[in-house]
Parts: sequence; C-alpha cells; structure tokens
Amino acid sequence: MRVCRVATVPFIFLHHLNSQIEATVAAGHEVYLVSSSSSGFRDDIQNSLQLSGVHFHAIEIPRKMSPLADLRALVALYRFFRQGRFDVVHSVTSKAGLLCAIAAMAARVPTRLHTFIGQPWAGLSGAIKWIFKACDWLIARLNTQCYADSESQRAFLVAEGIADNVHIKILGAGSIAGVNLSRFEAGRFEKKLIKAELSIPIGAQVIVFIGRITREKGIVELVAAFNLLSQKGFNNVFLLLVGPFESDSHLPEATENDLERNPHIRVAGYTDTPEKYLAAADLFCLPSYREGFGSVVVEAAAMGVPTVATRVVGLVDAVVENETGLLVPPKDANALAEALARLLGNPQLRRELGMAAQARARALFDSAVVNRLVLNEYANFS
Repeated sequence: MRVCRVATVPFIFLHHLNSQIEATVAAGHEVYLVSSSSSGFRDDIQNSLQLSGVHFHAIEIPRKMSPLADLRALVALYRFFRQGRFDVVHSVTSKAGLLCAIAAMAARVPTRLHTFIGQPWAGLSGAIKWIFKACDWLIARLNTQCYADSESQRAFLVAEGIADNVHIKILGAGSIAGVNLSRFEAGRFEKKLIKAELSIPIGAQVIVFIGRITREKGIVELVAAFNLLSQKGFNNVFLLLVGPFESDSHLPEATENDLERNPHIRVAGYTDTPEKYLAAADLFCLPSYREGFGSVVVEAAAMGVPTVATRVVGLVDAVVENETGLLVPPKDANALAEALARLLGNPQLRRELGMAAQARARALFDSAVVNRLVLNEYANFS
C-alpha cells in the first residue's frame, strides 16, 4: 500500500509522528511524507527515522491565508497525488488538511483521511471564525474518514456542526500517536546533570513548559503566575521553557523582558529530546488557550511528572483532574499560581499524582497500541 502523510510543517513528523511512520514502514507499506521545506528538512527526518521505506517531498504549504501561495500548493499537491497513485492520503494540521482534502478528491485518491489536532478558530469571532470553521467543515465532507485526537475535541466538532458521529471518531483513548514508553522513561537522564547544564541549583524545584513560545500557549499567564510564586514564598523555584519562539508570538513587551532578564527563568529553545528536560522537572505546566489533546502532557506523565494545565478542550482528556494533575481556568494567572503553589508545597501529593499519571500513560497511550489502531484503519479501507 502506498501511503502519503501530509502536514503543514515537518515538525509534526519529527516530534509527533515518527514512531507511527516507522510502524507503517515496518508493516510493509511504502510511505511518502509531504510538508513545507525547512532548513535541513530532509536531513532532520532521515536522521530521526533512519528508514529506507520513507520518501520525502517538499511542497510549500503556507500556514496563514495566502490565496496565491495556497493555489500553488493546491496544484502541486494535486499533481503529486495524481503521479503517486496513492492508496491512502492522511493529513494533519489545518491548512494541509484543507488543501489535501480538495487535491486528493480531485486526484481520485481512494482513501482520504484527516486527523484534527486542534481548532485555530476556537478562540476567534466574526467573519474570520466563520471562514476557518467552513474550512474544517469542508475537510470533514471531502475526506473518507476524519479523526479527533481527544474525546472532548470530537464532541466539540460534532456540537459545532463540523462533522457527525459517523464521520469523525477517536482511536483508542486518543492522542495523535501515543507515547514511545521506552523513550519517555524516568531515569534515562540524571536530573543533577541536566540542572548543572542549565545552571540551576541541585536543590531547586523546576517547572517545565514544552511547546511553542507564543501567547496562545499561555506563556503570558505562565510568566505572571511564576512571578506570583515568589510572593507566596517560593524563592527556590525555576521555570524552564523548552520550544521555539514564533515570529508572531504576540507576547507583550513585559513578558519578553521577564524571559530575558528573570534570573530564575531558563529558555532552552527547540529540542528533539524533550525527555531530557522533563527529567529535571518537578512539575509540568501547559496553560494553553486551546489544544487538540496535549501529547506532551502524556510524555511528562510517562516520566512520572504531574501536570498543571488549563481546563480546555483536549487537555481535559490528557489530565484527569485531581488524579494525574490539576486543571485551572484559561487566562487566569492567579488560579495558575495557586495550583502550582499547591503542588510545589506538597511533595506527597506531587508524587501521588505523578505515579497515577505514569500508570495511566502506560495503560492507555502506548504508541505501539495507537499505531496499530491507525494501521487497522488503513487496512479497513484497502
């Protein structure tokens, strides 16, 4: 079977789908990856996957609305699908999903699949929200089958009229590709060595965030909550941010100044080994405004690290409130600071939540299980 996976940016393949791609090749399928190019795109993926059955093809897919660039990408995808004679085209991310849905239908690809991993329009209003919703509606109508990576997201899409219960479903307990449990295993890295590398005192507590450094990930509230912790007497706590800065991060100047000047904040940048930094974490924090699922929460859980997150679609599936972590309202720095302080000041509760989170990750989100479910879907449509 010839399978084409398409994403707007190669980061999705490198960070989220690598084990799924490996499993697809191991099952005997020929796999093509299509994404916008980036510096070292081919080399990064080849070094990450090390597989002979994966082929790479760069098509520039703009993340933002750009009629001419979108049209060029649509034509390029159509031609590639026609020439490739694929059995399955499986897209992820919003823009890639829309263009693939149109191009694959026009190219008569027999099985067209899309996985929703979050709705950019969820926090918008007016005409722009209607346009983005219409795009997701079209994705659902043109594809053979759609998937959501969490139950709350699936319910949200159904309630919003994007798709019905038949044409959108979740696989297993959710997530885009599960977690490679052997990779995210506590003890692979020594906490004291990671702390030394980051110039963090051995006895300090560490809050870790992993994701894009942008407003919609809750960075403004996270930095504000971190500053409030010192007022509550938590003076030996460090905040470690791991992830790329985005050119349109929309962070206020005060937040950027804190990131640059606060002696208790470390910014590590992008990494392809997030488990290294999770090894230094006492807590994981993801105060996003929206998520599809929050896979990094389960990665932290697999290492026995509890999470403080926002009570939004997707994250309510990744975190079981008061069992594997704590949930707070989005955009509420005070509530976030209270939750962080509660766990920082209670080592026993932190251990209990971390152990429960780890057990849940192992039981429900093993990547081997999720990947097998995806391959079963491919087989069902063959």
